[in-house]
Amino acid sequence: MKCPFCSYEESKVIDSRPTDEGERIRRRRECMSCSKRFTTYEIIETLPILVIKKGKEREVFDRNKLLNGMLRACEKRPVDMKTLERAVAEIESELQNTLDREVTSVRIGELVMEKLKALDEVAYVRFASVYREFKDINTFMDELAKLKQAKDCD
Repeated sequence: MKCPFCSYEESKVIDSRPTDEGERIRRRRECMSCSKRFTTYEIIETLPILVIKKGKEREVFDRNKLLNGMLRACEKRPVDMKTLERAVAEIESELQNTLDREVTSVRIGELVMEKLKALDEVAYVRFASVYREFKDINTFMDELAKLKQAKDCD
């Protein structure tokens, strides 16, 4: 790591800790030449994930789109922002951990529904009604019946 003061190439790490979000590592360094201290941040380099939409077009994965969709489903529900952000981070992490650089929007929708089902059943049904494009009340009632049956089995 090059010193920002004297441009010497060697430095030693004095302190190392994760940032609040846990996505970066903060390193406090000391130059081996001039002894001045400076801070660096280390992040994991991620490859972009491409989302294959229903119409076969591709776009770069956008965690904000995912969060906004989940926020709409959870509107006026007792689900806090931190919980939603954690769910989005878990979904993004699961997608990054696969070897595939392309993922279908269907797969992302299924992951969102899994998370919402565990967080809030009303938010789950709201999301599912839009995602699965419920055509009529019977489709909606079928989904509610499945949810109730799964709950009764637990």
